[in-house]
Amino acid sequence: EMQLGESGGGSVETGGSLRLSCTASGFNFADSDMGWYRQTPGNECELVSSIDQRGRAEYANSVKGRFVISRDNAENSMYLQMNSLKPEDTAFYYCVANVGFVAGYQYGGSCKMLLQYTYNARNQGTQVTVSS
Repeated sequence: EMQLGESGGGSVETGGSLRLSCTASGFNFADSDMGWYRQTPGNECELVSSIDQRGRAEYANSVKGRFVISRDNAENSMYLQMNSLKPEDTAFYYCVANVGFVAGYQYGGSCKMLLQYTYNARNQGTQVTVSS
């Protein structure tokens, strides 16, 4: 059974940095395209970044130049280094496997619903709060 778990969220001031981690088990991580979604307080669910099997990364325009996605296949882990954080980055962040969409994709519902019905996943996410 595929399992994903996020960590590393927290509260920072504008301009601060955080590094999110996603640990994976129960599937072939190295062969999976991975991604990070976020659910903002305004209920927007956006695919902010993805990384394919070869390590090629994509970013939504909203985070390009500030966030860096990476993966460690030996550790079955994916990371999101978030720099120059802004209040609009405040959100719950979720990791997914076999992402299937282009970075910047916005789902017209909650991320939890997307995870459950599209990715068959129920990971809890990690909260990021950026204060001004």
